[in-house]
Amino acid sequence: MLFACIKTGNAKERPAYNAGLFYPNSAAEIRQTVDKYLAAVRGEIPTLKPFAVIAPHAGYPYSGPVAAYSYAAVKGHSYDAVVVISPCHVDYFDFASIYDGDAYLTPLGRLNVEKTIAQKLAAAGKEVQVSSKGHGIGMSGRAEHSLEVQLPFLQIILGNIPIVPIVIGTLDRNVIEALGQQLGELAKTYDLLIVASSDLSHYHDYETCKKFDRRFMDIVESFAIDKLYRGLTAKTVEACGGGPIIATMIAAQRNNYTSVELLHYANSGDVPFGDKSRVVGYMAAAFYKENSSSKKETSMKSANPLNRTLNQAEQKFLLQLAEDVIHACVRGEPLPKPQDIPPICKEKRGAFVTIKKHGQLRGCIGYVLPVYPLYETVIEVAQSAALRDPRFNPVTPAELKHLEVEVSVLTVPEKIDDPSIIKVGKHGIIIKQGFYQGLLLPQVATDYGWDRETFLQHTCRKAGLPPDAWKDKNTEISIFSAQVFNRETLK
Repeated sequence: MLFACIKTGNAKERPAYNAGLFYPNSAAEIRQTVDKYLAAVRGEIPTLKPFAVIAPHAGYPYSGPVAAYSYAAVKGHSYDAVVVISPCHVDYFDFASIYDGDAYLTPLGRLNVEKTIAQKLAAAGKEVQVSSKGHGIGMSGRAEHSLEVQLPFLQIILGNIPIVPIVIGTLDRNVIEALGQQLGELAKTYDLLIVASSDLSHYHDYETCKKFDRRFMDIVESFAIDKLYRGLTAKTVEACGGGPIIATMIAAQRNNYTSVELLHYANSGDVPFGDKSRVVGYMAAAFYKENSSSKKETSMKSANPLNRTLNQAEQKFLLQLAEDVIHACVRGEPLPKPQDIPPICKEKRGAFVTIKKHGQLRGCIGYVLPVYPLYETVIEVAQSAALRDPRFNPVTPAELKHLEVEVSVLTVPEKIDDPSIIKVGKHGIIIKQGFYQGLLLPQVATDYGWDRETFLQHTCRKAGLPPDAWKDKNTEISIFSAQVFNRETLK
């Protein structure tokens, strides 16, 4: 059944078109469902107040458990209003459309449009307009769901807070820039929460989806706005809400909220009834002040001044060095002697070199601790990964053209007492008990779609210990972060 925007007295209200389709159509069932998702959130959510969150927007049984992580980060904080930015799946138009009515409705009640902020946003020019476009029934005969599905979460976490509902009908850079810049200015006056509504890659098989999404999340976490836009337009990364995410990043950058915390990731193949042959990716993330995070994270990051990240030029230097070393040692040629070594590459750092062939592991060796200068570490472990990984035969010259090389530069490991600190996709784990020790890099967990407990269990197995040995008081757990890069991430 189709609805038109309705009027109550002189009020223009946008109906809950998608209730009963993408989420429950009764208030009681919505509360029960969202409360269940929130109760299932695991691990440490930063207690700091986020400037913005990214939340997925598929049907609740698929993306709701991931979206709950975004809204768990918001819980306990207050705002003047919430700006919800979504893409448009049902129509095309060449601007960002702020709803021209008075309210959005859901089965939980009415969310009034904050018209003062809406009008000030529209002052950005023709790229941002107050309009009904994208908010009613589109050319497809359907109503946009990606903004609407965020609202019940907001109502349960923040009550019937005023909203500024925005649907972007294009990926035009001028439109996204105009919205982001104006939103960033208004955020200096108003205490706003921005919600960027987005799913990630669409309809790849399970493993391909995870690779696409890992690439996307790495770019967002590194806050590379231009790289993200280029990737979306070139289709080397995918997100149906790429425009909303970039606009949010621009606004966040203007207010120094450039620390992005990846809170959770899953895809539609992870649900019990999910089809792994054609999946959609979902991520939850939050934006915080630069250099801020939870107290435990902050103490870990500040513990060692050598933990700063490498810029793109430094990454390219090390990756080229690793590739040159592998080609030389496999062919029996002299190893390269690097020139113009960046200063950070002369610092003692741990690193791994991973070699893949047609996407399958072909060798991986590294040093965890900062024993040698970083460039020397890469030279040593690149040779070992190619020729001395005991799990594989040495790489042959005929294989060289088929190899993909990845470098992981590690922070200094730090012992922890609370495993809930571990963030999947961000931390690697070292498990040690007596003479037994095992290590897994951060990307292993995301490659296999593990949660924290599964990651811990597999690290125990890698150490030759029972899978539940991480619970033993005699087991020592250390974590580290890794900056991971390859030719794809450096495009």
